[in-house]
Amino acid sequence: MEFKELNKNPNIGQDKKLMDKYIVFEKLINELKKKDIPSEIVNAVNHHIEEINFFTGSDKDLLKQLKNSQAAILKLIEKELKLVTKNHYRNIWLALGMSAFGMPIGVAIGISSGNMGLLAIGLPIGMAIGIFAGTAMDKKANETGKQLDVVI
Repeated sequence: MEFKELNKNPNIGQDKKLMDKYIVFEKLINELKKKDIPSEIVNAVNHHIEEINFFTGSDKDLLKQLKNSQAAILKLIEKELKLVTKNHYRNIWLALGMSAFGMPIGVAIGISSGNMGLLAIGLPIGMAIGIFAGTAMDKKANETGKQLDVVI
């Protein structure tokens, strides 16, 4: 089964944010075309493409529709096919590293020194741990062919 084409809307060129989001969405669809995708997922993606192609609202509403459709497609392909975009794991693990590793490290430094003002020292340490872990997972996803060549 084939992916449907995303129609070019002439009004999109007037709004830079909308144009950028439209280009990224188009790149995502083109990357999915390169992969072997099951027909039920192709149908779900085609449904989102049709919603955008036949959208008749304002530019602001179209931008919201593009964001929602892109998020739904990414969530679906990650859940069903384990396909992710570039830097996906890095972005997730950055926040996770700061909260799960950085805060406890900062609290430990603050308590041991007797100065809770040093609590913030743990955040960049946790951020570095998260970036390291996420980058390693992104590298593994790229090596196994589970990474799409799209940055979101």
